[in-house]
Amino acid sequence: MQTVLSLCKQFKVPGLHFEAGHGGLTKAVVATNVAAGEIYLHGAHVTSWQPAGHEPVLWMSRSSLFQPGKPIRGGVPICFPWFGPHASDPSAPAHGFARTALWEVTEAQTTVEGGISLSLQTRIDSFSVRFTVEFGSVLQMTLTTEPGPGISVDQRFEDALHTYFSVSDVRNVSITGLEQVRYIDKVDGALEKPATGAAIEFTGETDRVYLKTDSECHLHDPGRNRTITISKSGSQSTVVWNPWIAKSARMPDFGDHEWPEMVCIETANVGSDSIALALNTSHSTTVVIRVQ
Repeated sequence: MQTVLSLCKQFKVPGLHFEAGHGGLTKAVVATNVAAGEIYLHGAHVTSWQPAGHEPVLWMSRSSLFQPGKPIRGGVPICFPWFGPHASDPSAPAHGFARTALWEVTEAQTTVEGGISLSLQTRIDSFSVRFTVEFGSVLQMTLTTEPGPGISVDQRFEDALHTYFSVSDVRNVSITGLEQVRYIDKVDGALEKPATGAAIEFTGETDRVYLKTDSECHLHDPGRNRTITISKSGSQSTVVWNPWIAKSARMPDFGDHEWPEMVCIETANVGSDSIALALNTSHSTTVVIRVQ
């Protein structure tokens, strides 16, 4: 297992250091002229990103657990190799094993613009998984999946980079870019619904899976006078989620009054958009986040 001391000795990169974070869990801390950020080895979980000259972009729950075997609430959890409840095993953890696995740092380097790029890897079920994050003026994250050693059959998986964005008040923000995309409404019995032709606005619990879309999304937040742009590749689903009042009160790691502060826009391949991974191939899901 990598320790703070061994990581500091192995990766001597200006603007990067390793330390014990919440709950004693090891994290990498980025502090450069272009951006600041953090990622925990527990779950390969990005918990913050703040480009120079901007407010923090990601949201974290103040009630989040930082414990081995428990997921972190907020930031960018990695959902893999399934999304939501397991299709046939109700005792399996929601969203798979990736967000509670211990990942290993394999590479750290300075980017051309002076940010930091980190790569982490792990084995989950029969998959080898690598996660690469570039902390810079943009936040770029890539989840690459390939069959693990000795695997001799094609496989199928779901994935999601379950990004929590910090907002001034979810009741006053809007999301554009998905106006012409049909979706599954999980709040309304998982019914498939036609495209609305309108921007997404929030008046209650929202849990939608937008299908067959590689569209760029824009999160407009007039309260912070900013727009966050989410571009992606290797992803055919976009999930939009806010738990609102009742559901947030039922979650032990989510503060009862925190729901107005966040909205999730998730870069994903779920349900009918799940990935069929052939032998000797790999799949990469990438998201690039910009602030304007």
